[in-house]
Amino acid sequence: MARFAFLSLALFSVQALIGGTLAADAAEKAEETFEAPTLAVTAQAAFPASEIFGVKLVNGHPTQALVTFTNNEESAVTVNFIGGTLSTLDEESKLVRNLTATRYSVEIPAGEQESLSYSFATEMHPQDLRLSLASVISDAEGRFFTVYAHNGTVSVVEPETSIFDPQIIFLYFFLLTCFGGVVYFFYTVWIAPYFPQKRKSAKPETKNTASKKAEAPVDSPAVSSATTYNADWIPAHHINRPEARKVKGSSRSKSRA
Repeated sequence: MARFAFLSLALFSVQALIGGTLAADAAEKAEETFEAPTLAVTAQAAFPASEIFGVKLVNGHPTQALVTFTNNEESAVTVNFIGGTLSTLDEESKLVRNLTATRYSVEIPAGEQESLSYSFATEMHPQDLRLSLASVISDAEGRFFTVYAHNGTVSVVEPETSIFDPQIIFLYFFLLTCFGGVVYFFYTVWIAPYFPQKRKSAKPETKNTASKKAEAPVDSPAVSSATTYNADWIPAHHINRPEARKVKGSSRSKSRA
């Protein structure tokens, strides 16, 4: 009975050993059969407008990246898309923003190089981020591959302001106009009523009317029509003016002299 138990245990251990060996061989064969294909294409991104201290992404201004592809395949490949992402610099990198992907569909012959321009713009708070640029490339058999072109640190900065900037000039003009309107409103509502208002005199108007009458020409048709009349029916004592009478006091003073 004890021998039978020992034989059954030995048989079970041999089956387990054989089964483990077969499973390991099957896993190795699966890894060999499902090995991911590779593409002999490299990509390198350069920033022509970058400074010595690194790449700066200016808000509101497009950033240009020049991506150079080198095809080491025996057949031609096609660059379909170029895109990118902005993420944080932490160990657990978090995605901040996806950059706009641009379609190219440019074919690169075998053993040749091709440079493509990729532009993007940002509107973010100033900070340091990680920029990753990648391209989607297809080979002659129609298989798609992702080839990375850049993975580095960039700085998001605000554009430099100038006094002669049209936007700044318009902003200053708008603020000055609003300030002047507020000051005028306060003056007319709270300050002007406390000052005595000057009354307009009628003397300047009389002077103006007198000057207008003096400036009127004598030979105007209105005056000529008023002076032309028929003098036959007017009495003579109205036409002939009476002579001035001599004053007695003046004759006495002459006689005394």
